[in-house]
Amino acid sequence: MILVDSSVWIDFFRGVDTAEANRLDTKLGLEPLATADVVLTEVLQGFARERDFNRALRLLTSLRIVEVGGERIAIQAARNFRDLRLRGVTVRKTIDTLIATRCIEDDYALLYSDRDFDPFVEHLGLCSAMTER
Repeated sequence: MILVDSSVWIDFFRGVDTAEANRLDTKLGLEPLATADVVLTEVLQGFARERDFNRALRLLTSLRIVEVGGERIAIQAARNFRDLRLRGVTVRKTIDTLIATRCIEDDYALLYSDRDFDPFVEHLGLCSAMTER
């Protein structure tokens, strides 16, 4: 399963030509995709026009929506944050730590274009959806 981060959805909906947005475009309808509840919020709050909001809402809710939080993930996310900090890496956003941890724990590949996820790939075993499994 591939979980798609807001960084890719935003480029996708804006029509920005990135490798990640193109990967999403080729996977839609062909492979099982998911997004996270917090990603749903991040993406939808960015639409000014109701028509665009509703179009995105239909597409996003047609996918599996993964609930990111919960006690188990919250505790492991704190451990992951501390592990990266000990390695000299400071993660800027708690939401990114939670998303990365959910993906690691549940073996989801993450499709992202936000460099904040790179340390999770490099040090903690997060699978990037830009590399084939």
